[in-house]
Amino acid sequence: MVREKVTVSTRTLQWKCVESRVDNKRLCYGRFILSPLIKGQADTIGIAMRRALLGEIEGTCITRAKSEKIPHEYSTIVGIQESVHEILMNLKEIGLRSNLYGTCGAFICARGPGYVTAQDIISPPSVEIVDNTQHIARLTEPIDLCIGLQIERNRGYRYSIKRPNNFQDGSYPYRCCIHACSKCES
Repeated sequence: MVREKVTVSTRTLQWKCVESRVDNKRLCYGRFILSPLIKGQADTIGIAMRRALLGEIEGTCITRAKSEKIPHEYSTIVGIQESVHEILMNLKEIGLRSNLYGTCGAFICARGPGYVTAQDIISPPSVEIVDNTQHIARLTEPIDLCIGLQIERNRGYRYSIKRPNNFQDGSYPYRCCIHACSKCES
């Protein structure tokens, strides 16, 4: 039987923030050092920390979009440059801030031609949009775009899709990562 020699460090673990910055209103970055570690420990600790942080970070995001005129998620609408899927992905990227837990409603009503941005979202006073310039869609013809939104403040990663055939009412739930940074959540 071959025994592997394992060295155990008697030094105390040190945790240090090397770099921390806010790149823009929606993107925060931080780099940390934890040492000393033996081979393989860094990956194990990194994966566990990532899961723990994603599960505990609180934030606010759009979890559902609803429109009567949309037949399915992968359709296109005459007069709108983006597909419905692209609009949903743009909505998912909008940074929100709220001090109330739970779910509330909001909506977008815009008339083309023109650009639809996060500034066009009409939300309750308890919800604040972090970056009003976030692009949602481009209306190329004089049409009305009306979308109802569900906004949720919670923690962690949410699987919003509970029933796969739940789209008959024109409602499109999607998975979202509830996230926050020092500039997004107070």
